[in-house]
Amino acid sequence: MLEISQIPCRLADGGDERSCIGVCTREALDVLHCRRADIERVELKRKSIDARKKSNVHFTLSALVHMAPEVDEADLLSRLPDRARRRVRPAEADDPSFPAPVKGSPNKSRPVVVGAGCAGLFAALALAEAGLHPILLERGDDAVRRTEAVGRFNATGTLDIDSNIQFGLGGAGTFSDGKLNTGTKNPLHRLVLKTLVEAGAPREILWDAKPHIGSDILPDVVTNLVARIERLGGTVRFRTHVTDLLLDAEGAVSGLAFDGPEGGGSIEATRIILACGHSARDVFEMLADLGVTLRRKTFAMGVRIEHLQADIDRALYGTAAGHPALDAAPYSLVAHLPNDRSVFSFCMCPGGEVVAAASEEGGVVTNGASLNARDGRNANAALLVNITPDDLPGDDPLEGIRLQRACEQAAFRLGGGDYRAPAQLVGDFLARRPSTGPGRIEPTYPRGVTWGSIDDVLPPHVTKALREGIPLLDRKIHGYNDPEAVLTAIESRSSSPITILRDRQTCISMNTPGLYPCGEGAGYAGGIMSAATDGIRCAQSLIASTGETNIR
Repeated sequence: MLEISQIPCRLADGGDERSCIGVCTREALDVLHCRRADIERVELKRKSIDARKKSNVHFTLSALVHMAPEVDEADLLSRLPDRARRRVRPAEADDPSFPAPVKGSPNKSRPVVVGAGCAGLFAALALAEAGLHPILLERGDDAVRRTEAVGRFNATGTLDIDSNIQFGLGGAGTFSDGKLNTGTKNPLHRLVLKTLVEAGAPREILWDAKPHIGSDILPDVVTNLVARIERLGGTVRFRTHVTDLLLDAEGAVSGLAFDGPEGGGSIEATRIILACGHSARDVFEMLADLGVTLRRKTFAMGVRIEHLQADIDRALYGTAAGHPALDAAPYSLVAHLPNDRSVFSFCMCPGGEVVAAASEEGGVVTNGASLNARDGRNANAALLVNITPDDLPGDDPLEGIRLQRACEQAAFRLGGGDYRAPAQLVGDFLARRPSTGPGRIEPTYPRGVTWGSIDDVLPPHVTKALREGIPLLDRKIHGYNDPEAVLTAIESRSSSPITILRDRQTCISMNTPGLYPCGEGAGYAGGIMSAATDGIRCAQSLIASTGETNIR
């Protein structure tokens, strides 16, 4: 098998998988100087948008070319001119798999996974594929009831503190844009993508350079993952809130206590994967009380910024904006300031909306989401500034949580006490004057906004950095500092403010044997893909710790 990269493709020729494969096939015949009969099949590997020149926006493709068995690939490559050889290379089959089943009794000591976000789901699935019959506990609801709880909160302001944008099947990622792009390379990424497609995600995530699923499709996808775990012998319990970690006399995990639909209970377990998510503050407090080793880490806070998606499209795609082969344009921005701080975008949602993401009473939290079509009027993104450990008083690892909570409560008060969010126009924010209403960009936050000033809900260094950074970002996307763009506060849950320290090799807690801190909440992931791969990695380590051998 050969891989050919840097294949140019006009927008008119790259509308779908079939047409892209046609372009790749023609390129393969031209570059390899072979006959059509020499090619068994062509597979689209990657599709990206090249918009560096606004006068020539086009796709760039790469393809896997499966040659006929009688073709000597080494000989074919040796005859290619140097210019072509730089674009063609031998490719190995990229087909990672879940751990094979292990010998032994699966019910002897069933592993427990806490949290059914991306990390927990993939950890439980890997354990189930290995035949270990995991127990997966989730404090929130399944996808149907969770969707109802979110809709009820948006409509009435009645918050379910256990089932909301943060908690429930799929974690915070379910009600998001469902972005799957990542800045890291990991052989497990392909396995995650294939598993998501098998569960109902669109096929294009297998080759799209910036893949996404969408908050309208994700609930069905995670529901299908749960069904697969249960078919393999796993047990999934919703509305089951872990309240305590049980330790033996040596400080090792011996089980956990929980509150469930039928009251309290406990589970004996010597191996627990803790994938509780970055908003499970009560879990962090419980771990601190038990003496589990925690460390404060850098996180970020800021606002959601909304522009008209059409303006972003024109700024990034020029005259190609609106072409039917192009989706709504995404962006990723960073501005480095003279004082060594940075302002950066995060979780950009093309054609999406700002969502109400509170998980505690009396606090306002925002996040972003998009449907798969990304056809909403506005673009929104988190616009964030880092909070470092040195920005916090004392040395308590939970101090970052206290800062988050204080700012969320300030936003609640400033919004009016009914989960409306404080909002301000960019022009007014930069001029240090309160806003009195919207311009041409209507905010999408579902509980409504209260116009004014956002300065009182964020640390001073954050607002200072935002004022310095927004004009700098305008140099990268013209119109980014549009005076009528909307800033909605507060975005405070982009990442966990703590790390639950674990051994690099085994993924086991530094001082609590049997505990596997996992995913975003533990400080080891930063999105759907990294969380899912960390879940698989922790499961692999747990499987190895059983001492059983894998079988096929």
